[in-house]
Amino acid sequence: MSAIAPADILLHWYDRHRRTLPWRAAPGETPDPYRVWLSEIMLQQTTVVAVIPYYERFVSRFPTVEALAAAPLDAVLSAWAGLGYYARARNLHACARAVAAAGGFPRDLVGLQALPGIGAYTAAAVGAIAFGLPAVPVDGNVERVAARLFAIEQPLPAARPALRQAAARLGEDPAARARPSDFAQALFDLGASVCTPAAPGCAVCPWIESCAARRMGIQASLPRKLPKKARPVRYGVHFWLTDDRKRVLLRTRPAEGLLGGMTELPGTAWRDTPWTVAEALADAPVQAEWRGAGQVRHGFTHFELIIDVLAAHVPEISGKGIAQPLDALEDAALPSVMWKCVRMAIETRE
Repeated sequence: MSAIAPADILLHWYDRHRRTLPWRAAPGETPDPYRVWLSEIMLQQTTVVAVIPYYERFVSRFPTVEALAAAPLDAVLSAWAGLGYYARARNLHACARAVAAAGGFPRDLVGLQALPGIGAYTAAAVGAIAFGLPAVPVDGNVERVAARLFAIEQPLPAARPALRQAAARLGEDPAARARPSDFAQALFDLGASVCTPAAPGCAVCPWIESCAARRMGIQASLPRKLPKKARPVRYGVHFWLTDDRKRVLLRTRPAEGLLGGMTELPGTAWRDTPWTVAEALADAPVQAEWRGAGQVRHGFTHFELIIDVLAAHVPEISGKGIAQPLDALEDAALPSVMWKCVRMAIETRE
């Protein structure tokens, strides 16, 4: 590997270009471990721009880890709805309860990683940013910076051990060890604002002289990735049932599995072949005059989902499920895919 890029140069750049984010402490203030941890969980698989409004609403509703621990899981899932990857919300709640019961967050990496939903990356991020531990958390931004600085051309995901080793070397610099919280956040900001995926801003990069990939002219192509495999397609049918009391029928998904514990419109299972209307109606919540209300497409990590929405209206909803007032749908823990179905049904009705 090439020589280690000087940490003091990056930290000087960070002091001048530090991004203001709602979960960050002001310069000179002690970071709140709860806010650091919450932001890191929210930012997994999600962008900063998308997370900020969710984060602000979430901390307004649950301002402390104790408040989050005391809240019912349904309230947490409702506040999380729209962020996706809902196992994170269940682990978030379980972790908050463990932290509250212990009287606070552990201040070591081993203790942090033993908490529900916290892996090596999150432990390093919370440890470095909140507690000043000499650890370098490696997310996608840091992977990209390390790949370019050291010209690591092996494709992801096989390159990850080498990228972690490279990032750890960056953290060995005495200046980085003296300011581990700022160094970790400086790496995040460098990757997010300068060393960007498609068009790295090499001309304004504080590490321009240390970057091996730039000297080779390959910085825009790193980190290399193997071609993505086509995602399989799955199919389902969900039912939009309303009544004269301006309610809609919902149900709760099983606690385990994809979208576990979230609220949804009643529907069929999701399978590899399309459903005929006759097949789907066997799973309808009630006998009614069902009509087509459109089709929704939604991408999950490992498959593409196509949902046909069928709609009907009855005088009064009865039977299994939740009769949710239409004007209180925001209070239901509906995931993004179900909001797509809701919007489709409302638009076609109008």
